[in-house]
Amino acid sequence: MRSAEQRGLPRALVLAAGVAAAGAGAALLAYARFIELFRWQVSTHEIGIRGLGPAFDGFRIVQLSDLHMTGVMTPERLREVAALAQALRPDAVVIAGDFVTAEKPFDGSALAGVLRSLQAAHGCYGVLGNHDRRPHVQAVRRALREGGLTELDNRVVTLRRGADVLHIAGVDSLYRRHARLDLVLSALPAEGPAILLAHEPDFADVAAAARRFALQLSGHAHGGQVRIPFLTRFGLPRYGVRYVSGMHNAGGMLVYAHRGIGTTSAPLRLRSRPEIALFVLRAGGGAAHPA
Repeated sequence: MRSAEQRGLPRALVLAAGVAAAGAGAALLAYARFIELFRWQVSTHEIGIRGLGPAFDGFRIVQLSDLHMTGVMTPERLREVAALAQALRPDAVVIAGDFVTAEKPFDGSALAGVLRSLQAAHGCYGVLGNHDRRPHVQAVRRALREGGLTELDNRVVTLRRGADVLHIAGVDSLYRRHARLDLVLSALPAEGPAILLAHEPDFADVAAAARRFALQLSGHAHGGQVRIPFLTRFGLPRYGVRYVSGMHNAGGMLVYAHRGIGTTSAPLRLRSRPEIALFVLRAGGGAAHPA
């Protein structure tokens, strides 16, 4: 017959293992809530753009996305992000939507102040995301105007350096059924490389079919936000499932899925640090622009 000590040993081990697991889980939760959430990461990408004129060789585009200026993502923290973006010496700044979070209040004047701190010789541009579209779209648009950001609501702007041009286009939120690529294509000049801003990265499958864009810059999926093997895909948003994080090739067009700055659902990030992306464009022989 086994002694009481022998019978108690397995229970002690189970208890110890449970305590260790609980402690590890608490530590991981604390890391996701208080550390990774604010560990801004700068990623740099050098991209060859077919048809890019020599005057734009070395052109620097800084991308932000999914600011979600509510709750823990305060104006003070977003100003830290803006300062890091400015330190990258951008020629242009683009923001791929979700400046705020739907159904949550936000300070429009504070958002405008953050945007005003972003300065670039060729301007700052953005598109609306699905969260911006309701219920306060007019307040968001007013903050963008007051912040000096040009909203590309199914429109195109043409940047010029001497005789060379670079087109930056933007579509409104696909999620909210406001994306009008037809309007963009009708306004896009036939000559010169073009970059597309689209909040939802899976729009790339539509945009690539036009065979007119070298690169699509998107956000929306937050890189998965909380990346847990086998579970992350169940939390991905509609139109943010195919291209979740980083650079991909979509039918000959590059698409970059930015991990964003803020969060939704819960103020947590795990294995998906908030991101500031720098793209350095290179002329001559690039494969990014479809023939």
